[in-house]
Amino acid sequence: MNRFHHLRKDKETRDLNAEVHLNANDFIYPYFVIEGQNQRQPIESLHGISRFTIDELIADIRHTLSLGIDKILLFGVIDESLKDDTGTSAYAPDNLIVRAVREIKQQFPEIKVFTDVCLCGYTSHGHCGIIRGTEIDNDATLPYLALMAASHARAGADFVAPSAMMDGQVEAIRSALTKQRLLQTKILSYSAKYASAFYGPFRDAANSAPSFGDRRSYQMDYRTLSQPVDEVAADIMEGADWVMVKPAHTYLDVIHRVKSKFPKTILAAYQVSGEYMMVKAAASAGFMDERIAMTEALTAIKRAGADYIITYYAKDYFTPE
Repeated sequence: MNRFHHLRKDKETRDLNAEVHLNANDFIYPYFVIEGQNQRQPIESLHGISRFTIDELIADIRHTLSLGIDKILLFGVIDESLKDDTGTSAYAPDNLIVRAVREIKQQFPEIKVFTDVCLCGYTSHGHCGIIRGTEIDNDATLPYLALMAASHARAGADFVAPSAMMDGQVEAIRSALTKQRLLQTKILSYSAKYASAFYGPFRDAANSAPSFGDRRSYQMDYRTLSQPVDEVAADIMEGADWVMVKPAHTYLDVIHRVKSKFPKTILAAYQVSGEYMMVKAAASAGFMDERIAMTEALTAIKRAGADYIITYYAKDYFTPE
């Protein structure tokens, strides 16, 4: 008989035998940025998360840094009146995210700033690219994503993160950054991004739900196993510095598959809004201990192979009970 109970007989023993550990360096914290001043708007669909005007964002980042978290991901949220068919506000010279990045880097030069690069939050139709009729025009979208990424890079973004799932988006952005001598900015590509029901709370938070149809024609089908590896390989070839699997804790097998195939490539995984809210809602109903469930889910993501985890739980994890 092999005996294993002695390896977990008490907390001290379990801690000594633990092989996967979470630390502040593992996390990237997402922020939603809005226009205006002196505003923190709690997001009903994302308990504990708010939208921030830039001045309030700076104050909150100060707290985030105090917890040891030095990597953040920015999403712009604009009024419907500012949206149009081509998402002009996404790449205007002095757009919302440009102003946010400048202020953040001025106040906190040590922080690593990632910016989401996608048109869905800026277009009147809510899709991630240019629409012709009711179809996404992949190739027509690429120059707009490049413009958006370059504007963020000029402002001082450390990473631009294309999430539109357009074929060739990394190559288009890499070419634009190279031509403009923005060589310090890296690319974190949403390489394996699945069409998922778990994005619902985010789309409410970012005001980015499509006004018609869905995104299944360009985001990945969750029934596929080989496509994530192929998509990651293509993005690496096009010049991605880091790659991503999204969602995370419902796609642990994909994280493991990608990391096993590309062990030298930095892999981020996004624990998305619906995954976060499943734990939040169940804990609020008294069905589970939130801290234990949060820690188990986040540890599973790292155990599967993620080098970094994007999660709304990052600050909670390091906040004392």
